[in-house]
Amino acid sequence: MKKMEVKREKNRAAILTAAREVFRSEGYVGAGMDRIAQLAGVTKQTVYRYFASKEVLYQASLAARHQDRKDGFLDALDLPDAREGLARFAEGFLRVHMAEDHLASVRLLLSEGPTAPEMTRAYYAVGPKLTEARLIGFLRERLGFEDPEYGVRLLLGGLLSLRMHVLVGLVPLPGPEQQREHARRIVDVFLAGRS
Repeated sequence: MKKMEVKREKNRAAILTAAREVFRSEGYVGAGMDRIAQLAGVTKQTVYRYFASKEVLYQASLAARHQDRKDGFLDALDLPDAREGLARFAEGFLRVHMAEDHLASVRLLLSEGPTAPEMTRAYYAVGPKLTEARLIGFLRERLGFEDPEYGVRLLLGGLLSLRMHVLVGLVPLPGPEQQREHARRIVDVFLAGRS
């Protein structure tokens, strides 16, 4: 890599790291590009050179976090045994969606999403949209669902029902074994319901 490319990558990484920190501490609405630039050690113009708007920067910070995580739960859908693939998908999906950093993102969406719809669009584009598209294909091709879109809503709604209870403080964050059991039970009920 040439010096300029290295510098560009270093600046981009610093901006994304600073953005995650500022979004986490000040929220999306309160996050200022000046503060992000200061924390990244670059000028505000440099931030805008890499990211045209706060929405674009927010989406890029979510995508970077998603890429860093390397959760691979979608890869489980490629297992030869479709039922086991769906169960492992559900376990990985729930593990990611019950992680504290993810819960913090959801809390931010719930509190600021109604006044900042661009934040919700960015969030949806990075994760849910891709997950839903992949699951729709899996349910249609591997399990023969006639209405896979509805199946996706049922499956994800069941899995995320546990998260909602944690978000509103009804239950403490369940441990890995409880999450695994919930994921497996939801898949069992989901598949039994289509027989």
